[in-house]
Amino acid sequence: MKKYLLLSMLLGFGLSAQDAVMTPNLLWDLGRVGLDAVSPDGKSYVYGISQYDVKANSGNRDLYLMDIKSGSITQLTDMVGGEYGAHFVNDGVAFNHGGQLHWVGLDGKGQKPLTAIEGGISGAKAYAVNGGLEILFSKSFKTATTPSEMYPDLPEAEFRLMDDLLYRHWDSWDDYESMQVCLSSYKGEPVSDYKNLMEGSTNDSPVPPFGGSESYTMSPDGKFVVYETKILSGKDFAEQTNSDLFLVDVATGNTSNISEGMMGYDKNPTFSADGSKIAWLSMATNGYESDVNDLVVMDINTKEKTHVLASSGKYDELTINSFAWDGENQFKAGIPYMGSNQIFEIKQKGGSWTYKQISMGDHNHNHFEIAKGGLLVARQDMNNATEVYFIKSNGKVKQLTHVNDEIYASIGKSKIEKRMVKTSDGKDMLTWIIYPPNFDPTKKYPTLLYCQGGPQSMVSQFYSFRWNFQLMAAQGYIVVAPNRRGLPGFGREWNEQISKDWGGQPMRDYLSAIDAVAKEPYVDEDKLGCVGASYGGYSVYMLAGIHEGRFKSFISHCGLFDLESWYLSTEEMFFANYDLGGPYWEEANAETFSSFDPKDYVQNWNTPMLVIHGGKDFRVPENQGMEAFQAAKLLGVPARFLYFPNEGHWILSPQNGLVWHDQFFGWLDMWLKE
Repeated sequence: MKKYLLLSMLLGFGLSAQDAVMTPNLLWDLGRVGLDAVSPDGKSYVYGISQYDVKANSGNRDLYLMDIKSGSITQLTDMVGGEYGAHFVNDGVAFNHGGQLHWVGLDGKGQKPLTAIEGGISGAKAYAVNGGLEILFSKSFKTATTPSEMYPDLPEAEFRLMDDLLYRHWDSWDDYESMQVCLSSYKGEPVSDYKNLMEGSTNDSPVPPFGGSESYTMSPDGKFVVYETKILSGKDFAEQTNSDLFLVDVATGNTSNISEGMMGYDKNPTFSADGSKIAWLSMATNGYESDVNDLVVMDINTKEKTHVLASSGKYDELTINSFAWDGENQFKAGIPYMGSNQIFEIKQKGGSWTYKQISMGDHNHNHFEIAKGGLLVARQDMNNATEVYFIKSNGKVKQLTHVNDEIYASIGKSKIEKRMVKTSDGKDMLTWIIYPPNFDPTKKYPTLLYCQGGPQSMVSQFYSFRWNFQLMAAQGYIVVAPNRRGLPGFGREWNEQISKDWGGQPMRDYLSAIDAVAKEPYVDEDKLGCVGASYGGYSVYMLAGIHEGRFKSFISHCGLFDLESWYLSTEEMFFANYDLGGPYWEEANAETFSSFDPKDYVQNWNTPMLVIHGGKDFRVPENQGMEAFQAAKLLGVPARFLYFPNEGHWILSPQNGLVWHDQFFGWLDMWLKE
């Protein structure tokens, strides 16, 4: 078995001049670029670069300003820790650091704190309003009795008392507090006072676990604030996705629900430039977290709403990930489309909405900002981590940042092929094939089937720092990554065909993909592996019982093994109820739990398996991995259990990440190369 971690240590976690391909260590040397904001005149922008120190097991993010035309760069911050959420205000840049909002001049000088709020804040945004500065942010407030308060005479007692659901979420236990939206006015000195716009509420904004500053906004004139929250608690919160948007009159405090009666997620509120309208993303179905995201536009005065996709007949074709106003009834929107994330122009013309694709090519165009003469885009693909690009109005594309050019110039890259594979029911399925650097078609290569998680998450041109196709191919593997049933970007029907059919057509799609590619003369059919995480990990467990000898090695990360025990130990019940149909004790759901439960096929397991799980994974609790590993060992199947007690659904620590890759490739090499 190769010892990638040991090699990294011997190299001092540094870049070796002899590296010819991507390695786990080299992956951590990459700068992680993020586009933050564009200047009001559209001529410059601020971005961040995160660098990781593996020895220190930590990372740091600094901010930079670039002039788009000249390419000149000014470093704005060099602080201990990270700076996030940068945005332009008052001839400078405001940013979040250390639990407070700070400001720095465009020359990188004059850095100062804008807030000094006890307990810290997050997601702060500054707005220049009528010559002043208004600061909108979220802050934590105690909203429930803690265990220590229940028994003050027993200070060493360690316990939790649960009377309702959702007592833990993704990787955190209930902290007896709520995040709520607050407002402060800056008057020259760091502000310590604020107004809680959700006073008396026990609800959260942003909505946990992944909501951020995109969950609230202020109108250009400072008169209104809109925030997202779920006015639900306990079991209702766990079973429903319904979030609402609340419009607050800042002067009076009067609050109204502007999305009342809209039963799915309503999120990302954004005012038009003149403040007369507000737009947001909306899902129609309560309990369905992967529903179509429509764009809703509402007139502030009349409260009249337009559902853009639905009103233009595009509801069955598209879903919107992000958007930005670009004029009166005109938007730029990020849309998953045919295996990559693309940017579209959506505008109203003569009473109807038109759609035009702006970005092109096999790249993920993720966060974008509207600039003078075009768009700034955070772009990535399977061979390149994110860099900032400028898409000019004439369609020409220019790379602006070059943070990782030196590293990429030192290694060979993969050939990426887009192939349409026929499924068992005669459909065309987009499948990505990633080949090793210096691929030689006269040789035979071990090949991996990659099973996507989500489950509704497109296999796009993403560049992951864990499930990195470039890295897998660099170790001598061909990677087959199909966009099986249940993924966005191919229409609503394709996306919805996974719900209540987890172990059915999606499994046949996987097998169609690997069978088609395995026919190639350069694929070693005797050395096929199968890997995946989350639903992809479930897929690995499921395929292990039905693959009929195709694979010689499996790796499952945080996979679901026993659907019945998972149903009663996971946290967001709306996901389980929608995708599986509901509780296993209800007769209507019998087929899901009897036909599509990996544990019921375990008697067929006979292939070596590596099981990986995190101790703080409450979405797919650790017992799922333990049960799968124990079943394999009791059956006499070669198996290993890699356990990270302080990681959740993802591996986030740099040193844990290196261990993960060392064990991942070591296991594959043991069974597919040796």
